Amino acid sequence: MEILLYIIVGLVLGLASGYGLLQVLNTRKMSLLNDKANEALDDARKEAATIIKEARLEAKEELLKAWAEFERKAEERKKEFIESENRFLTREKGLDRKIEQAERREREIYNKERQISETRKEFDEKAIEIEKLKREQTAKLEEIACMTRDEAKNVIKEQIFGEARMESLSQVKRIEEEAKNNATEKANYIIAGAIQRCANDHVAENTVSVVDLPNDEMKGRIIGREGRNIRALEVATGVDLIIDDTPNAVILSCFDPIKREVARQTLEKLIGDGRIHPGRIEDTVDKITKKLNNQLRETGEKACFELGIEGVHPEIAKILGKLKYRTSYSQNVLHHSIEVSYLCGMMAGELKQDVKLARRAGLFHDIGKAIDQTMEGTHTQIGVELARRYNEPKVVLNSIASHHEDVPPESVIAVLVAAADALSASRPGARREMLQNYINRMEKLEAIGSSFKGVSRTYAIQAGREVRVVVTPDAIRDSEAFFLAKDIAKKIEGELAYPGEIKVTVIRETRVTDFAR
Repeated sequence: MEILLYIIVGLVLGLASGYGLLQVLNTRKMSLLNDKANEALDDARKEAATIIKEARLEAKEELLKAWAEFERKAEERKKEFIESENRFLTREKGLDRKIEQAERREREIYNKERQISETRKEFDEKAIEIEKLKREQTAKLEEIACMTRDEAKNVIKEQIFGEARMESLSQVKRIEEEAKNNATEKANYIIAGAIQRCANDHVAENTVSVVDLPNDEMKGRIIGREGRNIRALEVATGVDLIIDDTPNAVILSCFDPIKREVARQTLEKLIGDGRIHPGRIEDTVDKITKKLNNQLRETGEKACFELGIEGVHPEIAKILGKLKYRTSYSQNVLHHSIEVSYLCGMMAGELKQDVKLARRAGLFHDIGKAIDQTMEGTHTQIGVELARRYNEPKVVLNSIASHHEDVPPESVIAVLVAAADALSASRPGARREMLQNYINRMEKLEAIGSSFKGVSRTYAIQAGREVRVVVTPDAIRDSEAFFLAKDIAKKIEGELAYPGEIKVTVIRETRVTDFAR
């Protein structure tokens, strides 16, 4: 029992001591925990203070940055405002200047209007004085002339009518003289036509051709031993060879342009080949002649094809191609015929006529000029004979015969051919005039215009087809310009020879026109 008692007492004491010990340990643990909590709290406080300090620093930096940005933008806005203010000031100054200029112009305009008003007033007063003087002068003239104003007008009318009658008489006299000289003009026309068919224009550029040589030694080879080569070439071609001191050149002279072309091509081929002797010359001439004949036929066929003309006989096409080497007053006859064909076609189309037939008649109207002196007759007669031989329509035959008024036209197309022929031959640049003669005529026209009193300047224009005379307004009145134009036209008629007519225009405030025919 006692042992059990001792054990219980021991257990109780052990429990009591254990509890006490546990309390001590808990107290120490709580103390440690309190210390750690206090340390953690102190650390948290320190960290919070650090964070707050850093946040304040960052906020301060952001505030400084925002303030700097604000100052920068404020500075930019200030500059923009200053620039805008400067621009506004500049514009204001410009507006002030413009306002001043406008006010100055307004004052000038006001002054000018006042001057104009004063001038107009003076002009009206002078006009009244002039009218008064005019009435007084008229009264004095009537008193001196012993006739009234109406009587003076009647006298002037009678003088003008007398001049008109004289001019009419001069016109009638000129017509009578033209009728008397018609036979002479017809004879001149026949002679000129014969000369034109035989030799075209008797000028150097239409009767000679120049062949270039590689060297002067070639001249000796062309002449040959004792001149046999040059004689053979002249006999075979019918062309005269002129070998003179001209370096590296030989001149071919002949009125027939086709023969001259054959000789030129033959000589060029012989020079290129190098073999020049009589036998070779004859063979070459035959080949070139055949080749040129083919070219002539092709040229004629090409012209017909371009114009849309069908059913043309090969021989008449070949004859048409010969016109390529014919000229009339330096105008190429083939080009002239093609131009006439186009003109006939255009006019026939406007008049609802057969366009193809009109072009055919226009193309063949000068076909007779392709034939030289081997056939007798005018080129119109020869052309009609050729066209009849190759079964051309009657309209074409009559157009060829009547385009120079040898026979009356029998159709509208025949009239169109004559009109187109005149247009093609008389258009500016179609036929050539010697340069010096042209210059002399232009100078003479200007000299005639400047020879009259009151003329300031004279201009010959439109290739001498018009004279424009500028007069001094103080010296020539409007009523006198009409008589000046007629006087200049009469003087031109009396002193110059010219084709067609010359238009005389006198220029003052108004322009008065007359024609020298």
